[in-house]
Amino acid sequence: MIPIRLLIIEDDRKIAEIQRRFVERLEQVELCGIAHTLADARDQIDVLAPDLILLDVYFPDGNGLELLRELRATDSGSDVILITAAKEVETLRSALRGGVFDYILKPLVFERLQEAVTRYREHLERLSGLQQVAQKEVDALLPRNTGDDSRRSDSRLPKGIDGLTLDKIREVMADGSHRSAEEVGGAIGASRTTARRYLEYLVGAGELSAEVTYGSVGRPERRYCANTH
Repeated sequence: MIPIRLLIIEDDRKIAEIQRRFVERLEQVELCGIAHTLADARDQIDVLAPDLILLDVYFPDGNGLELLRELRATDSGSDVILITAAKEVETLRSALRGGVFDYILKPLVFERLQEAVTRYREHLERLSGLQQVAQKEVDALLPRNTGDDSRRSDSRLPKGIDGLTLDKIREVMADGSHRSAEEVGGAIGASRTTARRYLEYLVGAGELSAEVTYGSVGRPERRYCANTH
């Protein structure tokens, strides 16, 4: 299997270092470069032609969404996962219009990045195995929710997400309280890692929100709560 060649574009050097360490833990992923400015990013993209880019939004020399639009205007072969602290709806809309593969809110959690890259690899594998496309293949590559977006059928759930377990998580979170992955895992009889995978899926689906809190020893912890509509 050919490794995914990945480029990090992040102006904060400490955050970029965290991302680098996360990327190096991923299987079949090759970190081909790190850029701290958009100018440097453009040069590295031209020379390195990465398969996948982890892109921030705010830079001293511009906006990452501008770079995203440039990539799409030039029909670049690089796909983009936006990793940003920007929570404005318009930023999300611009990112979706620009064709991002995924949108991850900071602070980045390794399991969420691992999930995104795994889905990207599966996406590439499906594409490479196709000669022609029928509607079923198109639907698999470009999943669209119908009806109640938050409760898609099991057949449309990503790999590693079970519908019954997902409903258990929803029931636990329905009271509106803020809970950690460990607390949720204990409530449903699952491990913290398993609970976090489902919680992050629900964050991505817009059902939950996550915030970082710091305990008495200063260790960051993500806590989740249901979004109110």
